[in-house]
Amino acid sequence: MQRTVAPAKPKRPLTLRDRFKKAVNWPGKAATVKLEEVMGRGSLVGDKPIHDSKDFPWVAELEKNWQTIRRELESVLPQTGDLPTMQYISKTQRKIIKTDGWKTYFFQAYGLRADNNCARCPETAKLVDAIPNCEIAFFSILAPGSHISAHRGVYKGLIRAHLALIVPEPSEKVRMSVGDEMVHWKEGQCVVFDDTYRHEVWNDTDGVRVVLLIDVHRPLPTGLRKLNEAILRVAKHMPFVTEPVKKHREWEKDFYKSH
Repeated sequence: MQRTVAPAKPKRPLTLRDRFKKAVNWPGKAATVKLEEVMGRGSLVGDKPIHDSKDFPWVAELEKNWQTIRRELESVLPQTGDLPTMQYISKTQRKIIKTDGWKTYFFQAYGLRADNNCARCPETAKLVDAIPNCEIAFFSILAPGSHISAHRGVYKGLIRAHLALIVPEPSEKVRMSVGDEMVHWKEGQCVVFDDTYRHEVWNDTDGVRVVLLIDVHRPLPTGLRKLNEAILRVAKHMPFVTEPVKKHREWEKDFYKSH
């Protein structure tokens, strides 16, 4: 019996999204490690677990207005039970917290602006909007007795900050390890850190802990800055970003329809 082979279908050109996906999946871990080395070496603020907040001029404005932000937060807290958990927003977070104790109230994330949330907290939204190259901003609300297990961020092109808004007592029992450093939040002060160092969070108190969590672009020299911006633009079209954005839009639509 003679066999015939069907002609191969012509390959479609790789889109920018295809190229990015291929880059992060092959050669995979080795490429990621190399990229982190390059970002770390080129960083204008160094490569370390905890950064000096003075290297980020926008921090001073947040700290100056922290009580205004807290007042707006207090108007949200009575509805904490209706706020989305981090696991609902991003299913990858299910690995690091097993309870519903980590709630979120987003202002923006990778191009999504949560307009209704922003309207409820207009002064906070205005302060967030003024932060250069801000990719993520939300109230991170951690319930009493909650634990976020050790994990690391996936991309060194971002730097994270926590503005402490509510720190329950005893304050030594609500803490975060970053690399070999231990952080104890102080209300009204920012902690700026690199979340690609393994970090872990505990709230071993009877009170709720709340920070305003901010992710901004890592300060880099011109060439690396442009590369970082290009990577982040493409990342906004990847499932690990688009799916959480979709989940938040669904929550926001349902929540404000009933409130």
